[in-house]
This record gives sequence, C-alpha cells and structure tokens, in this order.
Amino acid sequence: MLLILAGLSATALAQTNTPGARKVSLDDCIQSALEKNLDMRIARYNPPVALAELKLAYAGYDPAFTFGGAHNYSKSGGGFNPSIGSVPATTGDQNTFNSGLTGLVPWGMNYSLKGSLDESYGQGAQGPLSAPFDDASGSTLLSVSQPLLKNLWIDQTRFNIKVGKNRVKYTELGLKQTIMNLVTAVEQGYYDLIYARENVTVQAKAVELAMQLVVENRKRVEVGSLAPLDQMQAEAQAETSRAALIAAKSTLILQENAMKQLITDNYAAMEPIDLQPSAPLSAPVRVFDRQISWSKGLTERPDLLQAKLDVQRQGITIKYNYNQLFPELDLLAGGGYGGGGTGTREYSQVLNQVGRGEQPSWSVGGQLTYPLGNIGARANYKKSKLTMEQVLLNLKKLEQTIMITIDNDINQAKSSYQQVAATRAATEYAGEALAAEQKKLENGKSTTYTVLQMQRDLTTARGNEIQALANYNKALAQLSLDEGTTLQRLSINVQVK
Repeated sequence: MLLILAGLSATALAQTNTPGARKVSLDDCIQSALEKNLDMRIARYNPPVALAELKLAYAGYDPAFTFGGAHNYSKSGGGFNPSIGSVPATTGDQNTFNSGLTGLVPWGMNYSLKGSLDESYGQGAQGPLSAPFDDASGSTLLSVSQPLLKNLWIDQTRFNIKVGKNRVKYTELGLKQTIMNLVTAVEQGYYDLIYARENVTVQAKAVELAMQLVVENRKRVEVGSLAPLDQMQAEAQAETSRAALIAAKSTLILQENAMKQLITDNYAAMEPIDLQPSAPLSAPVRVFDRQISWSKGLTERPDLLQAKLDVQRQGITIKYNYNQLFPELDLLAGGGYGGGGTGTREYSQVLNQVGRGEQPSWSVGGQLTYPLGNIGARANYKKSKLTMEQVLLNLKKLEQTIMITIDNDINQAKSSYQQVAATRAATEYAGEALAAEQKKLENGKSTTYTVLQMQRDLTTARGNEIQALANYNKALAQLSLDEGTTLQRLSINVQVK
C-alpha cells in the first residue's frame, strides 16, 4: 500500500462532474495527480510485486511433508520338488505406510526426517507344508547434509533472498522517482498553462489595439487626413492579430488537455472543465550554490540510489558465483531407531520398540563432488566480475551526468531570471513608446506603419515577459528534480507499507 502525505490543499479537483470554469492552484493539481494519475497508479504496484517476490524467495525454507500408503498382494503357484515332494502355493499381502519431512535451514543444511511402517502376512511354504506368517517392521530416521565449501556461506535460496531485499528497495526508490517526475511534470505543465492563458490575453489585447487603430484610421480616411493605403495596413495587422489569437487559443486547449491527462483518470468527466490557474506567474528570488546542489544530487536522487543498489546486487552475484567455484564437500550424518515383530498383525510391538529405542542406528560420513574443469562456474564468476566493472562505470557516468545536468539547470535558472527583468523592462518601454507614437499619429507627426510596428513590439514584449516567467519557474522545478529535492521542497512524504 502506498501512503502519500502531502502538505497540499485538495479542493475543487475532487469534483469533476460539473462542467465550466474552475479555479485551480498548483497544490490542487499536484494532489489530484498523486491520487489519480494512471502512470502513478500503475507504478504503485511495483513495490508490492517486489515484496511478493521476496516472500517467494523465502519459500525455499518451507518444509515439505509427505505421507503415503500402499497395499500389495502376490501369489505364486506351487510345484513339485523331487527332493521334498510337492510344494504348496504361497500368498502374501503387504501394507506399507511412510511419511517424511524434508527442508532447508538458513545456514545451508538439508534435513530429512523419515518414518516407515510395514506389515507382511499370508501363507508361506515350509517344505511340503504351508504355514501362515505375519511380520511387521518400522523405523524412524533423521539425516542431515551440511555443506562445508560450496553453498556454505551462500546458496541459491540465500542468493534469491538477498537479491529480493535489494529489489524491494529498488522499486521503492523507483516509485519515489515516478512521484518526483510526475510532480515536476505537473509543476511545469501548470506554468505552461498560465503562460498559454496569459498569452491569449496578450493576443486579445493586440487584437483590441489593432481594431482601435482600424476604427481611428477609418475616420481619418473619411475626412481625407489619411491615405487609404494606411487603412489597408491597419486592416492587415488586425487580421494578423486575429490569427495569432486563434493560434494562442488552440495552444491553450492543448496545454489544458496535457494538464488534464496528468491529474485525472477520467478524462471524459474532466474534458468540459476549463482549468484556470488561481495564481499569476511570479519570479521568486533563489540563491544558487553549485556545490550544495551537487551534494544533494549525489546523495538524494532516487535514480542514483537505484544505481548503487545495482552495484550491491552485482556484489551479491559475485559472492554467489565465487562460492560456486568450490567443490561440494558435504558432511553427512544420520541416525534413528527401528523395530520388528512377528506373529501379530498389530503394529503396537513395532511402535513400542521404536519408542524405547531398542534398535538404534547411526552413520556419519562425507561426500566430495567436483566437476572436472568446472568451466561453467569459472565462466559465471568471470562474467559477474566483468559486469561489476560495467555497473561501476555506469554509476560513475550517472554521477557525472547529474553534475552536468545540475550545472546546466543553474545556468538556465540564472539566465531565465535575468530575462524576466529584461523582458519586464522591455514591456514597459514598449508600452510607453506605443502611447507616445499614437499621440504623434493623432497630431499627424507619425505614420500608421510606425504605430503598427509599435503595437507588434508591445505584443512581442508582453509575450516574452510571461514566457520568461514561465521558463524561470520551470527551471527551478527542473533543478529541484535533478537535485532530488522535489518532495522535500513541496513537503510530500511518501511511505510504502
């Protein structure tokens, strides 16, 4: 089971049945994504599956109990023996019962506890006569086999358990990485959604300015103070602005759909809802320290911790394959009690003898098994060492990639922050320039073309400003992801049980 405890406010997104506009905060979107995103829900199964596989590995220690019984009947024909005369026919019945308990203990010893009970009765030949017989026997035997070299410090079961524990941690980190990726995607998608919506406003304002100039120029053309060509230029700019507005609305729809895909598992219910971000874009000041960011990235990133777990798993493999190079030298020991009796079809006599230990037996010995050449074990050991070198290089490569990525993120964030200030100033200057040029046009000291150019400059400056704000916030989210601090920054606590 996955528990996600987040310091977020889950509000309006839980209600998706009523079409229409809906104000949503970034916290709302993150909370909804953690609960409903389909990739998130799929990833939640990975740790429980890995835990089930670990329990399956422990099944190697489950003892196996057997119990069986059988009845056999046989008859042999009589005959004539010249030395003793005629030989009568014989018949025999046999009842056999056996049981056993076998298993493996954590230090590699195999054990086997077996018990049997047999009874034979019938008519047997004794010279020329036939005589009844009734014999019973039974025994209990405990035998053990303890490896002294191969399979002593690690065997297949212990190998599977160690790897299984490693993979449980691996999938938990993988789930954490999935959550971080999802949260970052929601953050960046939210900022893109704000940009797309504000860009529609910018383009709508551009259309408004263009249409205002069209109306004013028509009046000037009517009174003869403006050439018809200037009116046509204003009309062309107005249509261009309308086309840009149409494109901006289309982009907004695409971005809304992208966000809906991240935050819901029921797109049909979410589709008619118009998502409206509840907060404008801002540019929070961030102090960057490359060394601190590197330290975080090299200690907290789940994918790096997974790579280190891969190194540990390969170490387990090397340990196992090294142990397989040794010959099988097993200490064998066993012992038990037996019993027997005749003249009765009851088993009480046998069971009493076994219980009293009247017929003990024991054995001790050893067995050595060694494949000549041992080519397979040597090849596996060499392969596992080569794989370890490869895994270590992959880890080193990932560490270097993390450092470079964080370096790039910091540079991108700094650049975006500087662009925010520059584009904001450009917007202010473009607005002032347009206002001044419009006054000059009213006084006949400017041209429609110049005013149109000023309008385009203002529209571009406004678009650049909100794009810079979105890029800066997205850069901060990406840096947090690459540092591995996304969940801590947003106070999201993930617990896997």
